[in-house]
Amino acid sequence: MSGSSYGKLFKITTWGESHGKALGVVIDGCPAGLPLSEDDIQIFLDRRKPGKTKISTPRKEDDKVEILSGVFEGKTTGTPISLIVHNTSQRSSDYSEIASYYRPGHADYTFDAKYGFRDYRGGGRSSARETIGRVAAGAVASKLLNTLGIHLCAYTKSIGPVGIDENKFNPQAILDTPTCMPDYEASKEAEAYLAECMKDYDSAGGVIECKIEGCPAGIGEPVFDKLDSDIAKAIMSIGAVKAVEIGDGIQVSTRRGSENNDSFVMQGDKVCKSTNHAGGILGGISDGDTIIFRAHIKPTPSIFKKQQTVNNKGEDIEIAIKGRHDPVVVPRAVVVVEAMAAITLLDAMLVNMGARVENLRKVYGE
Repeated sequence: MSGSSYGKLFKITTWGESHGKALGVVIDGCPAGLPLSEDDIQIFLDRRKPGKTKISTPRKEDDKVEILSGVFEGKTTGTPISLIVHNTSQRSSDYSEIASYYRPGHADYTFDAKYGFRDYRGGGRSSARETIGRVAAGAVASKLLNTLGIHLCAYTKSIGPVGIDENKFNPQAILDTPTCMPDYEASKEAEAYLAECMKDYDSAGGVIECKIEGCPAGIGEPVFDKLDSDIAKAIMSIGAVKAVEIGDGIQVSTRRGSENNDSFVMQGDKVCKSTNHAGGILGGISDGDTIIFRAHIKPTPSIFKKQQTVNNKGEDIEIAIKGRHDPVVVPRAVVVVEAMAAITLLDAMLVNMGARVENLRKVYGE
């Protein structure tokens, strides 16, 4: 299987399956000298681990990370960083039934079509547990970005028909609420909506928004490796994501140019924008403003409601999926979105160091 690696200079390779012995990631290209501990990474993994709330899968996993290489005396060495998380709560028997049929909304059929074989235990490589490696790598990228004054904040913007009130935005609520909404009242409404979905043996989708503060202007390449296109690819690579918007997104298609353009203004000796419809990126290059994007997440495809499908004998059958599943994946995907954004931005910044001669002179002298 190809396609398990991402990035150019800050490059990650995730590995492992949902019901295998372990999952993890190898990070290549992390600069030496970054203070790094397992606790730094664990904070991120705890945000995505299952079994924490009534609206997440009851599968219980500690998701404890172990650093195998690339760190010595508390700092990165510049060599590959290998991280591992052991699976401890596999119940493969829960999935023995689905070996003979294709679950609607899952990758069962497409894996069979591609490889002629699939790991039916929780989806194997296509399981959401693959994101453990992404989140672990994102924790490393985020810590390095933080040292540069760049901070990322992802949160649930909406679940089903329930959206947050921007006037009630509270960053602490992202960590406090089971929905990861920055609005306590909206979270309660979303929880009630999810209770109805669960009562009806159904699931829900939603929208995750991410803001990146402190990114300097000039990051990203102007043609195929645009910063916004790289962000879109990174976020679309997350299994449940079906659409990505940068800035005002699809709303721009209904506007006139005079309404959509962001006017430039001077603030002291700094070039700024009076609005941010572009979402902090112009021509594929960061403009120094807040980078804003949204990921649209589909409803969890594993539902207890009866559905039509076919089995591997080519017969039409009716199924009701059993097992341990999230009624909504949005809250646990928030940190995954944040992690992939951090990895993408850090990689782009490392690439950007070669854009000017003076950057080389700063490092190597004249």
